Amino acid sequence: MKTVISIQSHVAYGYVGNRAAVFPLQRLGCDAIAVNTVQFSNHTGYGEWTGQVFTAEHVADLMDGVAARGVLPTCDALLSGYMGDVGLGQVIVETAARLKAANPRAVYACDPVMGDVGRGFFVRPGLPEFIRDHAVPAADLMTPNQFELEYLTGRTVETLDDALAATAALRERGPRLVLVTSLTRKDADPGHIEMLADDRDGAWLVSTPRLPLDPSPNGSGDAVAALFLAHYLKAFDPADALERAAAAIYAIFQTTRRMGTRELQLIAAQDEFVNPGQRFTATRVR
Repeated sequence: MKTVISIQSHVAYGYVGNRAAVFPLQRLGCDAIAVNTVQFSNHTGYGEWTGQVFTAEHVADLMDGVAARGVLPTCDALLSGYMGDVGLGQVIVETAARLKAANPRAVYACDPVMGDVGRGFFVRPGLPEFIRDHAVPAADLMTPNQFELEYLTGRTVETLDDALAATAALRERGPRLVLVTSLTRKDADPGHIEMLADDRDGAWLVSTPRLPLDPSPNGSGDAVAALFLAHYLKAFDPADALERAAAAIYAIFQTTRRMGTRELQLIAAQDEFVNPGQRFTATRVR
C-alpha cells in the first residue's frame, strides 16, 4: 500500500481539492493523509460560499503533528494543489523537502493550480511566480493544464510539437515527469481533448471524446492528478498511468453528464477507477 500526503483545499459540499483527490487515492489502494488549506461550504465557482482560509502557520503546525507520528519515512508521495498564497506555498515546498529527507524515494507531485484558458489567472498576486520559481524546481511530477504549461515555460502551445517543446522545457527546470491534463491544439480533432505525459524516456498522448458539459465541473484537474499519481506509484509506468487516468476521468464525466449535475460524480463512477469499462490507448509521440 502506498501512502500519499495531500495538501489541498477542502469543501463540505461538492468535489474539488482534497474532496476530489482523497477518495480516488483511497479507492485505488493508497492511504491518504489529508491536510486541508481551506474549509469552505462549497467551491467558489458558485459565486458565494462560507468558511475559512487556513494560515500557513496552521498548515505547518499540522505537518509538525503528522511528522511527530513518525510517518514521513513511510510516505511515498506528497500531492499539492491550490496553494492559496505564497506563504502556504513555502510551507508546501518545505514539506516536500522534509519528506524527501525522510524518504529519498518519495515523489513530490505538484498540480500548479493558478489559471485556465479563457479565465486567466485566478490566484493571488505573486503565487504564479512562486510556483514557477520554487515549486517547479522542487517537483518530481507536475500536472499543469495547457494555460499553466504556457505560463511556466513562456511558450505558446498550438501544436503537438509546441506541447512537446514546452514539456521538455519544463522538465529541464526540475520535474522528471510532466502530465498536461488538458491539451487542445490546432492539429487535432476538435471533438476530442487530450492529455500528454512526458518524461526523459518518452512521451505519450491519449485522446478522449469531448463531452458537452455546461457548466464544466470544477475539480477535474484535482481528480486527474490524484488518479494519475495513484496509478503511477504502482509501477512508475507513465503510459499505463496515463491510460488509466484518462479512462477514469472520462467515466466520471460521462456519469456526471448522465446525472445532470455540475459536481463530479466520483462516488457513482468509483468502480471505473479500478476496472474501466472503456480504455483509451496512449500513443507514443516521442
